Amino acid sequence: MTTSKVNVLICGGGNAAHVATGLAASRESLRTSVLTLYSDEAECWANSLKTNDFTTLIFNPDGSKTAIKSKPELVTKEPADCVPTADIIIFTMPAFAHETYLTSIEPYIKENTTIVGLPGQPGFEFQCFYILKSKAKQCTVMSFETLPWACRISEFGKSVDLLGIKQTLSASFLKQQSRPNYNPLEILQTIMGEKPVLRLADNYLELSLFFAMVHPALMYGKWKDWDGEPVQEKPLFYQGVDDVQVRYVDGISSEMVQTARTIMAKRPHVDLSGCIHIFDWFKKYYSHTIADNSSLLSCMRSNSAYDGLTHPMKVVEGGRFVPDFHYRYLCEDIPFGLAVTKGLAEIAGYDTPITDEVMLWCQEKIGKEYLVGHQLQGKDLADTRAPQRFGFHTLDDLEALM
Repeated sequence: MTTSKVNVLICGGGNAAHVATGLAASRESLRTSVLTLYSDEAECWANSLKTNDFTTLIFNPDGSKTAIKSKPELVTKEPADCVPTADIIIFTMPAFAHETYLTSIEPYIKENTTIVGLPGQPGFEFQCFYILKSKAKQCTVMSFETLPWACRISEFGKSVDLLGIKQTLSASFLKQQSRPNYNPLEILQTIMGEKPVLRLADNYLELSLFFAMVHPALMYGKWKDWDGEPVQEKPLFYQGVDDVQVRYVDGISSEMVQTARTIMAKRPHVDLSGCIHIFDWFKKYYSHTIADNSSLLSCMRSNSAYDGLTHPMKVVEGGRFVPDFHYRYLCEDIPFGLAVTKGLAEIAGYDTPITDEVMLWCQEKIGKEYLVGHQLQGKDLADTRAPQRFGFHTLDDLEALM
């Protein structure tokens, strides 16, 4: 790795962007900047840094707290001020905002830049190559499976609480013609610290065929037969699951695993063995917080990391509750999740009746049409990150990114 400082650009202004900024700016080997396209956020954050350090307050497992003081060199709303010098650009925002940020930075990206989705969510690579076009081939594109932290902003632009840290985290890695003079994974490990321990997935499709199935499946299983009457309390989301809900989580996960196996059968040199069932994932990544791992149901019910999490609900007259179907569990996890995995299954030639059943209900609840019958040919397909939207229709197209 080069001995000169690596320029890190954090994109976003939310909870995770605050943590990523605080940690990166505290590393002496890095030079950190922030890009938030919201002018009021950029102005507020920049003004705060004129007189204050930025504080990342880490809540340690033993109950103690560690305060890290740091200061990014620049906070701006102008891509031209920060993108041309950036070596690593980290996207820390919801998936629906990726297109806006990618479009805004495209004119200024230099060769050998690393673009990181933290997390990327399914389809991040397709969108990067579609928007950045030939420039993407000169970049390294990385996509992490999920956020490394549980965190919340304490005071915007001034302090953030880092409440929990995952033990391990996987990322996909597409290099193509990029030749950076630094090791991207080492830089990201430097930013995050000792934990989580970062690992590279064997294939970018491995992560795309895994995530964003739990929220829609649990929402469908819970509310598909709802009579429309408000309920007295917010139901627990994970710890209140039943056999019906788990059956859909298990079914969609099994279809994703079988899609991976179908691709490997047709392309034996493509390694998707890392695409595991959600039950195995829970046992692997939450072993320290699950009290009973004897079944998928018990894993979800006994996971202390999910203590108190409830279904997204809206308050109605009388102080009772109805489900909020326009929460991100459907509005994001369908177009930027299940639509992508469904698209990959179509390319592989594998039928997904359980995924289809859940998607058809979910898209109706959010007023969209992605799936018609069992095919991704709805009028709102252009709002998704399904590979077909970006011109990926065959296994050869998918391999072209590898």
